[in-house]
Amino acid sequence: MHSSGKSALTVSAYDWSTSTLGDPASWPQALRLAADLMFNTPLPMLLQWGPQSILLCNEAYGALAGPGFGRVPGGSVPAVMPPPLSAGQEGLARAWRGEAAVVANTAVGFGAADPARYDLHFTPVAADGQVGGVLCALGPASAVETAGALDEGGALQILVVEDNLDSQYLVCEMLKAFGYEADGVAHPDDALARLAGKRYQVLFTDVSLPGMSGVDLARESLRRHPHLKVIFASGYGDMLLRHLEFPYQSLQKPYELDQLQDALNKVAGQPRVGA
Repeated sequence: MHSSGKSALTVSAYDWSTSTLGDPASWPQALRLAADLMFNTPLPMLLQWGPQSILLCNEAYGALAGPGFGRVPGGSVPAVMPPPLSAGQEGLARAWRGEAAVVANTAVGFGAADPARYDLHFTPVAADGQVGGVLCALGPASAVETAGALDEGGALQILVVEDNLDSQYLVCEMLKAFGYEADGVAHPDDALARLAGKRYQVLFTDVSLPGMSGVDLARESLRRHPHLKVIFASGYGDMLLRHLEFPYQSLQKPYELDQLQDALNKVAGQPRVGA
């Protein structure tokens, strides 16, 4: 598993006392989750939140935008729409309607620098049953093509099993924004039912689940569907994953998107169980 060599960032790592958002303890859980995901993503990212269009960004975006964005990580209503949101207005509008969207091969300029071309990935963030904000990631133009190339039949089909519904939603929407097909369920029984009704290539499951552990779920899923590749996510380390009889990849929560991409690349090259 790829390791970034640094500790994960959370909203508590920054001083929000002078921002529009104020103390993170009062933030909606969906905003905290989305911000933590953004801060630990190596791609430049923006988060537009709420009807006031409060903007946050990660350090990768702050370095790209320079002083034109303001103090990283933001948390205030901007005077001018940031270039990626302006250039990708169609995708931004779709995301606010609840759709993940990609605006491909788009010219984005910052200040006096010549415009560069990016794929702009827009992901809606659900809060209280509606869209509370939108994540915008600036990726290389080949990002979607690379994601789809992992499976000869088209986009890689991934089943996400996560009982935290906010986390499940964010993971699925980010996977979709990067060109994968992703469905999410919260319970192992629902996962087995989904696997019986649709052909997935990857089972991406939390280790700690209600009713059945993610390890037991993977074992039963592989018994029924030997072609599956398995990725585990765990907040408790790899203790429960030692000495397993099948190949897998594992991610330590909280993980970065490049770690998830690296795990997906690795499982694509794993042999099938029993092969």
